[in-house]
Amino acid sequence: MNSSLKSAIKFFVFVGIGLLLFYVLYNNQQAAYLEDCKIKGIPDANCSLVDKIIGDFKSVKVIWIVAILIAYMISNLMRALRWNQMFEPLGYKPRVINTLGALMIGYFTNLAFPRIGELIKTGTISKYEGIPFEKVIGTVVLDRILDIMGLLTCIGLAMVFSFGTFRDYFAENFVAPSQGKIIILGVIMLAGIVGLFMMTRLLRSDKLSNPLLLKVRKLFEGFKDGILSLKDVKNIPLLIAYTIGIWTMYYLMTYLCFFSFAPTANLGIVAGLVVFVFGTLGMVFPSPGGMGSYHLLISQALVIYGVTGADAFSFSNIIFFAINIFGNVFFGILFFILLPIINRD
Repeated sequence: MNSSLKSAIKFFVFVGIGLLLFYVLYNNQQAAYLEDCKIKGIPDANCSLVDKIIGDFKSVKVIWIVAILIAYMISNLMRALRWNQMFEPLGYKPRVINTLGALMIGYFTNLAFPRIGELIKTGTISKYEGIPFEKVIGTVVLDRILDIMGLLTCIGLAMVFSFGTFRDYFAENFVAPSQGKIIILGVIMLAGIVGLFMMTRLLRSDKLSNPLLLKVRKLFEGFKDGILSLKDVKNIPLLIAYTIGIWTMYYLMTYLCFFSFAPTANLGIVAGLVVFVFGTLGMVFPSPGGMGSYHLLISQALVIYGVTGADAFSFSNIIFFAINIFGNVFFGILFFILLPIINRD
């Protein structure tokens, strides 16, 4: 099976799962909405969840959507500046417009091809700045490591400020793995570590002569250089400040969206943090833009804070379309057009 076919299969599998999650969530919300209408004496013919969502979109206060998009682009600018810091120890100084554009094109691509955006942004910055692909990949992995640390910090803060909420949710929705599953997982992890160690020893051998393995070693060395660039970053406090700023903007995107929609307008700062964490975990699933999984977890979090299922579903669609359609699509297409013009020479 060639790589193109594998990529196509993965694409359709993840898109299919995302659509399935969205479909199941929609059907559940529609059933609950019809039940609520019966209690209120509203005929089924006048009780459509689609009509409600359309009406909720029309009721949105646009000024807050604009604020969300501003926060989003500030986060992307800080991410681009942080990415440039990682390139400096490697001897490169990309233009900010190129790193920012590569990010936005990557996000745009992810909407159609989940996780492919990472390769697209890598190839984009490599093309326009002349940086070896394998070195860029190393910085991308480092960028993701910093993101994992940021996410774990946000989860920790949410648990500190809303421990009971998290405890009750996970107690009701997740089952602890059995001892046998833990042992199997441990064996798999150990085998992976041993395999990685042996491969590293092989690639570092002076007697290596196989052309394919030599190419792999070159890729590995460039990848390692990108990862190790962190220790040579000149201004670590600034890198930390960018990281904090990125995640603060991400949080504000959720919290500010509360004010755009009447049923969520009275939710507080802690609720914003919990909903943001749930939504971010939903985005981790590799469906287009987190479709389905993002809606599900955002809705789950809002229900915890007393927002009805239908209103929670409307909110998840409002913030999803604000970021992915008005943010990623618009700016992705914009930079896709601009970068070839800016880098014409």
